[in-house]
Amino acid sequence: MRREGKFDSIAAGWRQFPLGSRNLDPLTETYGLSFYMQYLAHWPEYFQVAQAPDGKIMGYIMGKAEGHGEKWHGHVTALTVAPEYRRVGLAATLMAGLEEISEKKKTYFVDLFVRVSNKVAVDMYKHLGYSVYRRVIEYYSGDPDEDAFDMRKAMSMDKDQKSVVPLQHPVYPEDVE
Repeated sequence: MRREGKFDSIAAGWRQFPLGSRNLDPLTETYGLSFYMQYLAHWPEYFQVAQAPDGKIMGYIMGKAEGHGEKWHGHVTALTVAPEYRRVGLAATLMAGLEEISEKKKTYFVDLFVRVSNKVAVDMYKHLGYSVYRRVIEYYSGDPDEDAFDMRKAMSMDKDQKSVVPLQHPVYPEDVE
């Protein structure tokens, strides 16, 4: 992929990836190095990094494929874009790349979790075709804990779009598969 800089699989250029050292956005969850390395080892195709011509990290996305049967899906674990590269379509490009990989893997949907308070992100995901599938009570720990929206977008395998029919009641993290 090419646009406003360089996009590469993180597997090809992982030394430049901000593995746990920092995130580009305070709302992006930060994980330990072993977490990133586990994802990289199991799902390298789901790691994408966008670099400016000067090598600066503009943004990245990491995810995975999981589930069985009609619950086989792509999952966005983290998406972050540096402030100076926002509102130019970079997040949409990264998401499209993850969705393309998920289509190739014949997943039924792509899902992600986002803080209920992160209205900018919720609106962006809606613009990209995602809908709120369910609310997860106290998904994010903090002071106070915060709810998440589990947002989903059906892929072509889900011809009837059963995977995105919203649940009518909230769930707790222990109820999330």
